[in-house]
Amino acid sequence: MEIAVNGDDIPDVGEIRQWVQAALAGADAGGNFDVAVRVIDSSEMQQLNRRYRQQDKSTNVLSFPAGNVAGLPDGARRSLGDIAVCADLVREEALQQGKAIADHWAHMLVHGSLHLLGYDHETGEEARDMESLEIRILESGGISDPYRVR
Repeated sequence: MEIAVNGDDIPDVGEIRQWVQAALAGADAGGNFDVAVRVIDSSEMQQLNRRYRQQDKSTNVLSFPAGNVAGLPDGARRSLGDIAVCADLVREEALQQGKAIADHWAHMLVHGSLHLLGYDHETGEEARDMESLEIRILESGGISDPYRVR
């Protein structure tokens, strides 16, 4: 797992790895995977969001699935893709929502990891499925429902 981290209120590499692995395990994603996690600022996130989603604003997390690679032997490591997390926005959202910053980081890492596995929230049913899985994964690590209004 490749992780680039620097800054205040940002989980350490071990915590990031823990939540990505918890998401993969919680989604029953067996296999030998690599995931790259990059922590960025609002400006860089806005550029990525504009380029890849045509949304000219920052967002908390973006996932870039690698897609299937044909011809890899069974058991070979394969990349699931990249996750970009906006440290500024994660901190801001946590404070606005009355959540512990570390808990919101865990949620964003789980959320981004599930996107790499193909989960989405474009329809109501997809959103319910993805959110219930996020809640289960986070609760298994001692974090309460992130969607509960405080």
